[in-house]
Amino acid sequence: MTIHGAVIIEQGVTFAIIAVKQTVTMYTARMVQTRHELAQFFPNMPIILMSQDNSGTPHYYGRKDIVEFLKSIRLDQIPWKEYHIY
Repeated sequence: MTIHGAVIIEQGVTFAIIAVKQTVTMYTARMVQTRHELAQFFPNMPIILMSQDNSGTPHYYGRKDIVEFLKSIRLDQIPWKEYHIY
């Protein structure tokens, strides 16, 4: 499976941001399950899920302070890359 994400270090905090479909972020249980499944690939990091609405606006879900930081930057400032996980 290939996922699009980034590992970012900001103000001494290392976290992962993962792009997911909007259907993942529509339901709390699905978000929790997805974060739990991703935790094995990004150990000891807060995981932020990002989905885009129909107009392309990003929405972030996860630790509040990190979400607030991500809202302050442009989507193209995130160093996205592909992760191949099995």
